[in-house]
Amino acid sequence: MVIAAIADQITRTVEGVSDTLTAPFTEPVIRLGVTGLSRAGKTVFITSLIANLMDRGRMPQLEAAARGAIQTAYLQPQPDDTVPRFAYEAHLADLTAADPVWPHGTRQISELRLSLRVQPSGLLSGFSGPRTVHIDIVDYPGEWLLDLGLLDQSYADWSQAALERAAGRPGGDVFAAAAAKTDPEAALDEPAAQALAASFTAHLLASRAAGYSDCSPGRFLLPGDLEGSPVLTFAPLPAGSCPRGSLGREFERRFESYKRKIVRPFFRDHFAKIDRQIVLVDVLGAIHGGPSTLDDLRTAMARILSAFRPGRNDFLARIFNGRRVEKILFAATKADHLHHTQHPQLTAITKALLREAVDRADFAGAQTGAMSIAALRTTVEDTMTHQGRDLDVVRGRLLDTGKQAAFYPGALPDDPAQLLNPARAGSKTWLDADYSIMRFAPAAITRKPGDGLPHIRLDKAAQFLLGDKL
Repeated sequence: MVIAAIADQITRTVEGVSDTLTAPFTEPVIRLGVTGLSRAGKTVFITSLIANLMDRGRMPQLEAAARGAIQTAYLQPQPDDTVPRFAYEAHLADLTAADPVWPHGTRQISELRLSLRVQPSGLLSGFSGPRTVHIDIVDYPGEWLLDLGLLDQSYADWSQAALERAAGRPGGDVFAAAAAKTDPEAALDEPAAQALAASFTAHLLASRAAGYSDCSPGRFLLPGDLEGSPVLTFAPLPAGSCPRGSLGREFERRFESYKRKIVRPFFRDHFAKIDRQIVLVDVLGAIHGGPSTLDDLRTAMARILSAFRPGRNDFLARIFNGRRVEKILFAATKADHLHHTQHPQLTAITKALLREAVDRADFAGAQTGAMSIAALRTTVEDTMTHQGRDLDVVRGRLLDTGKQAAFYPGALPDDPAQLLNPARAGSKTWLDADYSIMRFAPAAITRKPGDGLPHIRLDKAAQFLLGDKL
């Protein structure tokens, strides 16, 4: 283990030195990581970002687009032949069809390279021709990112924390009862191990469906080809002394194997190479779920950011410390579910929700930001009279019925503490308000030549993440 770790660090250092020394003589590359927990809208965000960078008529807040510096944009083969390609064309077809549908969500890592031909600005712009900037967009499930926190935990510590989280969550009491009846010191019985792991997985899936964010290990939710393998056949157990050949000892071995064979390679091969990162957050969904799901989102996002290695990609820093994430944007998605008059409140809640995590990144030198966005706008705004007062509403096509409906979700508070304090205190419900959400279907899109997909502040997000490099 120690020798392997040293060898891996040497390899990464040499790779970092090589990247740094060759960078001035090659076309610049930005590796943009896109992540977020389930239903945050990663697939739609990437599809809309690419479409709007290729056709920039709806991108006035991206300065390079506004001044005409981006001459053209085109897709190229991605540099990593071992990573699946992001299915941009299929997802765009889903969203722009005569009867549009939401594309399937992220279930594995994928990548796509978009290249921009950019005319430099500044004093030397007249003496140099256009240059090419490559944007490698890396899409990966946020559930996998939560797994990075397991690297610093023992099986005993993880078991204790997982059992504590299970209490009161969907399926948690059923699993906890099964775990309590299990003797960790008993001899390994594979059918019993599989049954307990299945109960634990069912609890994680039910918790995620109920709006909880911290549902790790992530591959239990998105197993892919690993489904049914021993590396996903373990579960947390009460503390005990487990002899060789016991169920508890085998679960501990499989937990360590999960970290070694699943989590570490993801960090080494993909996550550790990212320059810029956007974390998509379904804040509205968490608020609708109640104080417990909102507080769970707060702790999950703090854990997510702790996995980053934030800082500036200075020349010497990259030689001696490897790559660092320079910019991190936290984006509250589905802003089109609110009238624009409530967007400042949503952004303020997002900033307050992520305060601990953001402070940690800022202290390390990374530039962070928070905003409310909709990568694809599905609604239009309206005002209607209800019980003698005017309400600012949004109108859209409902996903379940296909009917047009007006929606008012409730007024978000101006002071985020009105939500965060009950969440931290463990309140069961919101005392003074009820917050609703609707599931809108994508709207039929009519695009003029040169226009990308309709959005809210996607251009502002792109400016934060990419503007300085364009």
